[in-house]
Amino acid sequence: QVPLVESGGGSVQAGGSLRLSCAASQSRFGINTMGWYRQAPGKQRELVATITSVGSTNVADSVKGRFTISRDNAKNTVSLQMNSLKPEDTAVYYCNFRNSRYDSWGQGTQVTVSS
Repeated sequence: QVPLVESGGGSVQAGGSLRLSCAASQSRFGINTMGWYRQAPGKQRELVATITSVGSTNVADSVKGRFTISRDNAKNTVSLQMNSLKPEDTAVYYCNFRNSRYDSWGQGTQVTVSS
């Protein structure tokens, strides 16, 4: 597995912003995809946004126009800028790293949006 260290998250009022970051502790991964998923209480884990090592992104319709995913390949990090947050964005957010060999998950970070 690839150890992932997440940071960011917290509590914010509706309309506010938060930024999540995730660092992969190894280097020289080759082609890979990093991204964020979330799981709200009583719901299945769902994709939020992913980005490949060549910069192709996949963003959930529910967050398009509000969330932006980016990555720094030199630092093996991926970030999620979350703007215009809504109460329905409340969930545990998980970082994910995936390539031909690994499918690793971070420990999760709580995001709570109050109305």
